[in-house]
Amino acid sequence: MPVTVVRFNLVAPGASPAELGARYRTALEMAAYADEHGISTVQTEEHHGAENNWLPSPFAFAGAVLGATRGNGAAGGREKGGRLTVTVSAAIGPLHDPLRLAEDIAVLDLLGGGRLVTVAGIGYRPGEYARAGVDWKRRGRLQDELLETLLKAWTGEEFPYRGRTVRVTPRPCTEPHPLLLVGGSSRAAARRAARLGLPFFPSAHLPELEAYYKERLVEYGTEGWVLMPPAETPLLHLAEDPDRAWAEYGGHFLHEARTYASWQSADIRSAVRSAATTVEELRAEGVYRILTPQECLAQGLDNLVLHPLAGGMPVEEGWRSLRLFCEDVLPRLDG
Repeated sequence: MPVTVVRFNLVAPGASPAELGARYRTALEMAAYADEHGISTVQTEEHHGAENNWLPSPFAFAGAVLGATRGNGAAGGREKGGRLTVTVSAAIGPLHDPLRLAEDIAVLDLLGGGRLVTVAGIGYRPGEYARAGVDWKRRGRLQDELLETLLKAWTGEEFPYRGRTVRVTPRPCTEPHPLLLVGGSSRAAARRAARLGLPFFPSAHLPELEAYYKERLVEYGTEGWVLMPPAETPLLHLAEDPDRAWAEYGGHFLHEARTYASWQSADIRSAVRSAATTVEELRAEGVYRILTPQECLAQGLDNLVLHPLAGGMPVEEGWRSLRLFCEDVLPRLDG
């Protein structure tokens, strides 16, 4: 059965604080509805200083989602025996204080009963580093320190840190530690994951990088695994009339696609990177897809990633998409 994901980045160009507050609360209501209907994962992400209000605090949002969901295919939904996870994909590791992040994730792990998944990347926007006063050239070393500190901190034991001895409490509930993956599209990211014995999450379908990671596991004598995105991971929106939806809402998808593309250099590889400059090009490209429920089922995708509030999408349209997905697609996936 495909993995089912609902993605939120809370982009809303020009929204007032009141409008953003309503949008955030809608996202929590959507997460609870998705949980009740057996969705696998709610995914969120991190970017800073974006004019369009791209979510900067993924762990705060993840905590709210964990509180709004029960993660057990709750009564009223499809009893699946699974549980909804909340994935931060990706946190920009070097922008976080290692000890504070260890505490935050430990608390969220306890609150959510182990349902938080963290993918740690190093980002690709020098401006985010400059804004935070973090040296872009030291990002690899800072990421190493962050990951090593998290793994030591979650033992609950004392350990040396920047010339002093520290201990982080409380201990998380997940053994041996909360699920932590290293994200990226570079050999440096793959080496880092292998050296620490952490799972590796490539940012796109990159079999050659998976092979390199496995070679490094042998070299370091560690164990790990790869969470490889499928060859196709389009961002989906459900509509009874895709032509109408593209005409009315295609601009929201294009805004998000152009923003995302503008941040990335030529060497960055991403499963959802678009080169489109018009709505027509975006539709033809297939990174974003507006589909009927029947068309969605016919895609044969391994990952079904619904993006109901993409690019400032009106919440009413987002709800229509989510309901079509949960009520007309999910039950037929079981069949």
